[in-house]
Amino acid sequence: MDYTGSQSEKAVPAGELGRSHIGQTISFQPNEFTVVFGKLAGIARTEAMVYLSLTGVGNGTHLKDEYDLPLTHEVYVPVDVISNAESTIKDLFGKVQENLRGAGHKAGEDRTDRL
Repeated sequence: MDYTGSQSEKAVPAGELGRSHIGQTISFQPNEFTVVFGKLAGIARTEAMVYLSLTGVGNGTHLKDEYDLPLTHEVYVPVDVISNAESTIKDLFGKVQENLRGAGHKAGEDRTDRL
C-alpha cells in the first residue's frame, strides 16, 4: 500500500507538526499495511522522532491511538482553504492586470481568451 493523501490534504513532515495542528484530522501510513485517520490530540518531539497522540482511533482490537514517526515521515493535514483561495484570487488578478497592460493591445481586440 502506498498512501498519498487526498486532494483536500497536503503532506508535511511529521517534524513540522506543531500547536496549530492540534485538533485537526490527519492521516498517515505508519507502516506498509496500515493507513491511520484520526484527530490529533497531542504531539511530543525528540531530536529523532515525533510522537503523535490521536483521538477517534484507539480502543479497537488492532488500533492504536499513539504513534511514533521519524521527523521526515509524511503526515497529511487539511489544506488551508482560505490561504489557497487567497492565492488563487491573487494569481487570477495578476493575469487580468497583465492582460489589461499587455503590450500591443489594440482597441477592440478581444483578449478574454487569455484569462
